[in-house]
Amino acid sequence: MADHEPLQEIEYEGLPGGSLASNLVAGAFAGIMEHVVMYPVDAIKTRMQIVNPTPAAMYSGITNAVAQISSTEGVRSLWRGIASVALGAGPAHAVYFGTYEAVKQKLGGNDGSEHHPFAVATAGACATIASDALMNPFDVIKQRMQVHGSTYESITECARTVYRNEGFRAFYISYPTTLAMTIPFTAIQFTVYESFSKVLNPVKRYDPFSHCVAGGMAGAVAAAMTTPLDVIKTLLQTRGTSTDMRIRNCDGLVNAAKIIYEREGMKGFARGLRPRIVTTMPSTAICWTSYEMAKYYLLRNN
Repeated sequence: MADHEPLQEIEYEGLPGGSLASNLVAGAFAGIMEHVVMYPVDAIKTRMQIVNPTPAAMYSGITNAVAQISSTEGVRSLWRGIASVALGAGPAHAVYFGTYEAVKQKLGGNDGSEHHPFAVATAGACATIASDALMNPFDVIKQRMQVHGSTYESITECARTVYRNEGFRAFYISYPTTLAMTIPFTAIQFTVYESFSKVLNPVKRYDPFSHCVAGGMAGAVAAAMTTPLDVIKTLLQTRGTSTDMRIRNCDGLVNAAKIIYEREGMKGFARGLRPRIVTTMPSTAICWTSYEMAKYYLLRNN
């Protein structure tokens, strides 16, 4: 057994990106774990980012939001819309990690022991373009169900209502903004993750602790730097629930940014910063740990 274990570590780092199948399966597993575990905090983040909320939907912080929502709507409302994430996250993250590993390998990001930030950042950007095209409609449905006063009983009912009232465009009106946010988010996240991994795990063996720490730090840094765009995305994805006609008719990133700035100034772009970091830091730690674990066991068992 002692002679067998080093072989497993050599196999893990000796297959730099792994097979496409292993990356797809590992990515799907990681995506579902990431989104489901931290879903209630993500719901609070969505509510805190709403522009001009009703008095009943104003929250002063995460603890206040949990207490207020639990007492008025029931704690189960924090899980409303989770089926949309569970349904979309698996295939979206399979595409995400599959694309990332393929592009990184193509650009030479797996060659040698040196750091390749350009290859990593480019691979991350390509990965998010592909996965967001698949995930965006599910994200719209999720946020419509997360907002205060949502009456949707299922993701099917929500999707039908949005399509009937606003057309197919409603599912992708935030896609350019999503890309404007997730491309730098992913580039930052992957670069920080790879950088921390080089320091914490220079021999590139399977090490859950270093994967977890590097993933958490990468998520926190990327989340903090891209929160303003996330606030804009939330406005666009939830515009159909607003009673403010200017918000309902908002048609893009620039218009949404103007509304936020006029109503709340620069501080409006920091709405939900704390819950976003609180959500993203552990969720990316879970995502990377789950991904590396799944890939390791898939490669070990061939």
